[in-house]
Amino acid sequence: MVGDSGREARTFAKDKALEATKRTAITLLPESPLGKYDDGAPFDQVQYLEAKLILKPERFTSIQAFRDFGAIVKRTAEEAGVGFIEQPELNLRPEIREIVFGDTPDFRLYNNAFILRRRIRYVDGFPVGDPEVVLKFRHPDERAATEMDVRPNIDGACKIKFKAEALPLKDQPGGYRILFSHNCQFGLSQARRPDRLNMGTLATIFPALRRLGVADKERITVVNKGIVEEVLLPLGTLDFGKGVLAKCDVSLWRTRGEHKSLVGEFAFQVKFSKREAVAEKPKRRAGAFYMTLQKEVADWLALGVTKTAMVYRLNGQELQSHE
Repeated sequence: MVGDSGREARTFAKDKALEATKRTAITLLPESPLGKYDDGAPFDQVQYLEAKLILKPERFTSIQAFRDFGAIVKRTAEEAGVGFIEQPELNLRPEIREIVFGDTPDFRLYNNAFILRRRIRYVDGFPVGDPEVVLKFRHPDERAATEMDVRPNIDGACKIKFKAEALPLKDQPGGYRILFSHNCQFGLSQARRPDRLNMGTLATIFPALRRLGVADKERITVVNKGIVEEVLLPLGTLDFGKGVLAKCDVSLWRTRGEHKSLVGEFAFQVKFSKREAVAEKPKRRAGAFYMTLQKEVADWLALGVTKTAMVYRLNGQELQSHE
């Protein structure tokens, strides 16, 4: 049986967390620019908030480390007055996905804020489904990200995702910076064109790449020959109130073959129809939880990097980055 003193201590801690939430000015969602693309279509608007913590990989040596991190997330959420619904699959095996990045030998895509990625899911050791292709334009300036028309020229279906991605400050925990990630994604089978590694072909599929001065003879290759194996464990769902729910997970990226651990990540994501529809209190609560969690896991944090940047730096290159 819990004593009165224990209940009072937890109630006091929760009240302090809620008071901090009320004082916290961050919402992680700035105002959006308006306008139209060349064909008259209205600008895409941010409809996702994805908050990330990039983590040192050394701690993730077993699945138990993933669950230990999940326990910290759950405890921090409860202390901050945020609901936490544990994932039923938490005690099962993690998901495995293979990821490769494509770029020119001089990394022209990445140096101009583009990221081209292919991802394949594995179940019981075998690939399943259509490989997912994603082109991202990721930039700290929301207007630059908004004005970039990432719509592909394909016969099949595609999905446009425009995200505000929150990351910690580059030099210390307890704050945040925002990158805007304007993405198109589709199954590889939807782009029915020969020689998809040719830059001329890619610029036909992705008209946004034409601004890079594409030559037909150029080809893309796997960045640094790095085939990434992602080990991902869903943790549960965060409930920030008023219907604002966010699935969260923790993952590890390592090279396939050498099994060199590159980087870990914790992330939660909220989807909304438009940012004005999200009530102020859940936005503030999400921001307060995000900053509090950074302090709780300060020893785990890898500041100033992203997962993609770690792959591009596998061979020690210093690159022009917009991240």
